[in-house]
Amino acid sequence: MPIVNRIADLHDEITAWRRDLHAHPELQYDVHRTAASVAEKLKSFGCDEVVTGIGRTGVVGVIRGRKGGAGKAIGKTIGLRADMDALPIEEATGLPYKSTVPGKMHACGHDGHTAMLLGAARYLSETRNFVGQAVVIFQPAEEGGAGAKAMLDDGMMERFGIGEVYGMHNSPGMPVGRFGICAGPMMAAADSVTIDIEGVGGHAARPHLGIDTVLVAAQIINNIQSIASRNVDPLKAAVVSITMVQASNTDNVIPQTVQLRGTARSLEAGVRDLLEKQLHQVVEGTAAAFGAKAKLTYRRGYPVLVNHEQQSDFAASVASEIVGSAQVDTTLPPMMGAEDFSFMLNARPGAFIWVGNGDSAGLHHPKYNFNDDVIPLGTSYWVKLVETALSA
Repeated sequence: MPIVNRIADLHDEITAWRRDLHAHPELQYDVHRTAASVAEKLKSFGCDEVVTGIGRTGVVGVIRGRKGGAGKAIGKTIGLRADMDALPIEEATGLPYKSTVPGKMHACGHDGHTAMLLGAARYLSETRNFVGQAVVIFQPAEEGGAGAKAMLDDGMMERFGIGEVYGMHNSPGMPVGRFGICAGPMMAAADSVTIDIEGVGGHAARPHLGIDTVLVAAQIINNIQSIASRNVDPLKAAVVSITMVQASNTDNVIPQTVQLRGTARSLEAGVRDLLEKQLHQVVEGTAAAFGAKAKLTYRRGYPVLVNHEQQSDFAASVASEIVGSAQVDTTLPPMMGAEDFSFMLNARPGAFIWVGNGDSAGLHHPKYNFNDDVIPLGTSYWVKLVETALSA
């Protein structure tokens, strides 16, 4: 595999950065140590600009091509994004560099994403073999906090003149040395569902004197599943999962209220609208049939991640330069997980690609670990993408 030689030389150093990040996980926007380390390294590499505090704790570095002349950029500007935050999970790997923070760990590989983009930033700052600007974006709060949107709301795209934007994520189960991508919808919209049910509470031995909210909740959970199976086109994807039930805290009380919480996932705007509409009808209608009341709160979260066709083809061609075309799957099926890089792809054309993490535990698992063998591949991908997109 044609790994960039200089990046191969930096493999151990980038690995050390990654493992340091792994040992010191931070959540959501509270990534102050991580952001400070990123900013310090970008400055030491000689980035032309290093700006902190974008999207609260995001960091942006600007690297101008050596052919820009007198500190001015010529040609277009592309953005490369990595996420920095960890997850509220107790690590169970037993690794020498395991998390030092109880209840927090890098269980999604954002430590690896950050380290690989830092490695690319170092290489690009040294060589500057391109025309235009490479903007390296280190984002907080991907895990549920919409950090990408926060950076956009701070005017990141306009401030740095970003014309295209690219993202990358590791994929457990995909062999090391492989990439996967598809044009169009690639990851789902993720919306939150909260259902508050009110009946008439009372003694569990006298259910006829009340309105059993637990029974109503059970019927709502069952009936909700008819939406995906009977209202959504069978050739389109939709998932509604109820994942939390909060009811009584004892065995002899029918609770006055029950709350259900869950998620609705879709890959198309029309299906997303349908889910919201049908959920209201099913929830309210089911409750009414039992004489109860139910209120649905439907909150739209991350939008569908849609890869732009031209940029997807380009990203696949760059990955093929690294691992060969046979190792790049350009027909990767979409998945119902969500990613807030979708906000950036709504703002600018670009593409999101998966890189194989090998036979590791799954994402968000307490035994997950980013595979350091991926570092030369991912870092070389970033470098080749910039040098190709911004060639003379």
